[in-house]
Amino acid sequence: MRKGIYVWDLPTRLFHWLLVILVGTSVVTGEVGGSAMRYHEWSGFVILVLLLFRVAWGFVGSHESRFVGFIRNPVTVFHYARSLLRRNSRRYLGHNPLGGWSIVAMLLALFIQAGTGLFANDDIATQGPLYGWVSKETSNWLTSIHLLNVNVILALISIHIFAVLFHLFFERENLVTPMITGFKEWDHEAAEPGKGSIWLAALIAVLAAFTVYLVVR
Repeated sequence: MRKGIYVWDLPTRLFHWLLVILVGTSVVTGEVGGSAMRYHEWSGFVILVLLLFRVAWGFVGSHESRFVGFIRNPVTVFHYARSLLRRNSRRYLGHNPLGGWSIVAMLLALFIQAGTGLFANDDIATQGPLYGWVSKETSNWLTSIHLLNVNVILALISIHIFAVLFHLFFERENLVTPMITGFKEWDHEAAEPGKGSIWLAALIAVLAAFTVYLVVR
């Protein structure tokens, strides 16, 4: 019998949807350019805050939000990938082995994007807050990485969306609703991962914001 089990804590869900909004904002404003670059910069700063928060929350959040809860060894990932086209493939309460590593890949790609953006320039009017820390040649090189890495991020987003649709229509597993409500339908015995400390999450968010402020001010 299926029952709802609390799997995604509130800080993780807020992180996820804020990141969706801000990455979309960054892509659009980056394409528009001009006066929109001001919002592109601010969006990038907030994304960096979210990334720092998520790394810390990956160690102290509820179980399914911790890296130890979803980063699995290559053998497990390989066997899971082989079983994907079978209807009886193993289900996971949180991220499956492939999904766990896709999260890591996305975080790394976004860190590269936010980090290179701090030193980037557009040769017109926009410069990252740390532009003056490096030479013009280094800034141009980091800008090229910043521009190329957008394609990596868009590819990872496409894979993520495809995976969500695959699980919805082929595996009959809804991954979107749990990331909204926190609850997932589950037909196996499992201990609830816990809700995580909201106060701890708020403290981490404040510290992350303060750290980014010190860097970009």
